[in-house]
Amino acid sequence: MSEAIKNRYEFVLLFDVKDGNPNGDPDAGNLPRIDPETGHGLVTDVCLKRKVRNYVGLVHGEQPPYEIYIKEKAVLNLQHVRAYKATNHEDQLEQDKKGHWKSKGKGSNDDARQWLCDNFFDVRTFGAVMSTGVNCGQVRGPVQFAFGRSIDRVFTGEHSITRMAVATEGEAESQGGDNRTMGRKFTVPYGLYRVHGYISAPLAKQTGFSGEDLQLFWDALQNMFDHDRSAARGEMAARKLIVFKHDSELGNAPASKLFDLVTVEKTCGEAPPRSFADYSVTVGVAPDGVELIEII
Repeated sequence: MSEAIKNRYEFVLLFDVKDGNPNGDPDAGNLPRIDPETGHGLVTDVCLKRKVRNYVGLVHGEQPPYEIYIKEKAVLNLQHVRAYKATNHEDQLEQDKKGHWKSKGKGSNDDARQWLCDNFFDVRTFGAVMSTGVNCGQVRGPVQFAFGRSIDRVFTGEHSITRMAVATEGEAESQGGDNRTMGRKFTVPYGLYRVHGYISAPLAKQTGFSGEDLQLFWDALQNMFDHDRSAARGEMAARKLIVFKHDSELGNAPASKLFDLVTVEKTCGEAPPRSFADYSVTVGVAPDGVELIEII
């Protein structure tokens, strides 16, 4: 791996959804997430990180140093065991009566934690809590997202859907041969979402987040929606990626002032927006010590 990045970054990502559900809420029947006071749509940071992880895993086949720590059906404690064994600390492990691994001592193992940073892209990028069972401590990731929020209020459409089949023989018998089953589907007709992100150089130094990792991260933000298609998510696309690169590790301007340089305005009057063309995006002049880069 090359050396860690030495500059602080902030970024603004604009992405949109058409006739889809960008981030369903499982506690609300999978309805699109909405700010109940304003009606603006929301997309969680966890949702966006999942898409980045999936893209990196697809591009690099989940091979070191681009393995993915948080993924479907993963048993995290077994990854901790791998780290202990790979760093020759197997003597610090023990198994309980059920064969489950745990650390002998109460402290974490710094070598194992560094091994996980070196081999797992999402650990050195987003950080992780790895202190359960086999204790590898915690890692604060240099890259963090805020929630995505739609520029305007969004409307949630509710649709009835029909499946011309049933799942079991019992269902078929109970319905007297009528094998149609009904369901519900929720979509946002259109929404343009804005998300702010932060990249810390001091934390990158701790995890080893490198220039190659940073470029891969930018690639993921541009392309992750193209590899995350489903009937539920409709048409989703990254529309703008605006990056602020500071000349120093600690930064040369407050992030809030840099974000204020990016303004998004609706241009379709009183009509509800239905495409990215219904908005205009303007970017101001960056202050001294900050380079503005429009990747998209």
